[in-house]
Amino acid sequence: MKNDKHAVRHSSADLTAMFEHGDSESDWDAVKALTDADVDAAVATDPDEADLEIDWSQAVIHPESRKKIVTMRVDADVLAFFREQGRGYQTKINSVLRAYMDHAREEPDRPLRSGGTNSRRSS
Repeated sequence: MKNDKHAVRHSSADLTAMFEHGDSESDWDAVKALTDADVDAAVATDPDEADLEIDWSQAVIHPESRKKIVTMRVDADVLAFFREQGRGYQTKINSVLRAYMDHAREEPDRPLRSGGTNSRRSS
């Protein structure tokens, strides 16, 4: 992002202040007015979300295998969530990734999507 001349960085405090002062192009009143049914309908018609309901509750922590040390960019809130789980959070992240991989291998004809609604890339 250092080389992206169009990228703008804001701290959490800046974003909170901007939100409180109404410095947003989002129609937050319209967002607040959405019901759960409205959100569910929007998700159901979003092609990026089609058939993507994966139940992670059955993810299993596998015994130690040969691990590789990697550097990986993860959204701050995702990392914070796993760190809040306490000791072993990296193992839990690996377990979720393994469950996703196993699920994808069970349905090899189903293409895996990239990006999606949580993607930080813009087209």
